[in-house]
Amino acid sequence: MKSFSMCIAAAILLYLSSPLMAGGESAAVRMGTGLMTFDTVPGWGLGADGKSVLGPTHGGVTIDKAGNIYTSANKGVVVFSPDGKVIREFLGKAYSDIHDLEIREEEGVEFIYAARNNNAEGIKFNSTDGKIVLKLTVAGIAKESGLKIRRMNPTAITVAPNGDIFLSDGYYSNRIFKFDKTGKYIMHFGKKGNGLEQFNTAHGMTLDTRYEPPRLLICDRNHRPKGRLVHYDLDGKFLGEVVTGLGMPTSVAVQGDYVSVPDLHGRVVILDKTNTIIAVLGHNPDRRKGASFGIKQENWVEGHFSGTHGSYWDAAGNLYVQDWNVSGRIMKLVRVK
Repeated sequence: MKSFSMCIAAAILLYLSSPLMAGGESAAVRMGTGLMTFDTVPGWGLGADGKSVLGPTHGGVTIDKAGNIYTSANKGVVVFSPDGKVIREFLGKAYSDIHDLEIREEEGVEFIYAARNNNAEGIKFNSTDGKIVLKLTVAGIAKESGLKIRRMNPTAITVAPNGDIFLSDGYYSNRIFKFDKTGKYIMHFGKKGNGLEQFNTAHGMTLDTRYEPPRLLICDRNHRPKGRLVHYDLDGKFLGEVVTGLGMPTSVAVQGDYVSVPDLHGRVVILDKTNTIIAVLGHNPDRRKGASFGIKQENWVEGHFSGTHGSYWDAAGNLYVQDWNVSGRIMKLVRVK
């Protein structure tokens, strides 16, 4: 277990130049350190008029095998090309509350699994046309599990190698439900609290493929004293704390030996395979603007994040980061070789 306070010295923010270039355009900002040094891409994902195309965001990011970037917003799902152009939008406001999403190829077809917080369900849909092929609902879980479930507010979803699905009810019961690939309930684990094996907002979750066999890596966002990641095996057995003192960790994305962990306060922490913090990206020096939904686009500062909520790696090791934001913010960070 590594404490954030012990490792913060390993993270350095390096600025290439002043925040604004001549003419008022933002300059790229360099951040991170060592192997995890990145440059921002000013204006990435904005429309031709320089405005956000997303509208309010409170979701996640994932990438298909072709390199296209999917992000969820109040307006539905928006798909960008690697150069930041909108390829398509689908699902629409009928599926506006996608809080987390992960992509998975199954028999040559890519599907997206998503957790919908305010609509109390998990869904699976085709990444090309948005066709819904599976729903995990309160009524279905209650019927199959025998639990008296009247409400659910899911925040995260992930899939095991055999197709088993895990859905975290992070905004309500703090249970994590396990289903088979057809959506049949198998089991659940977890409950609300600040004990070692309890969750206080099981907010983000993914499959930690850095280990064999893979295990669940879960963001326990509000666990006292100050946010942590934990490991569970795929049968719901607690394996241990991974790292503590993270502030408000919202989600996790794994690539190779590395994990990106957005913190709602306005930064992304990078861990290596020993779960040591090796870089901190985008730290916002104004604490009033961290964990803040209301920072409008005209008040964005290049390299300063305000409510980091979702992230994902592309094949080249670049990062895409979504802020929880009233105007709708997604950023590309290019890995410096």
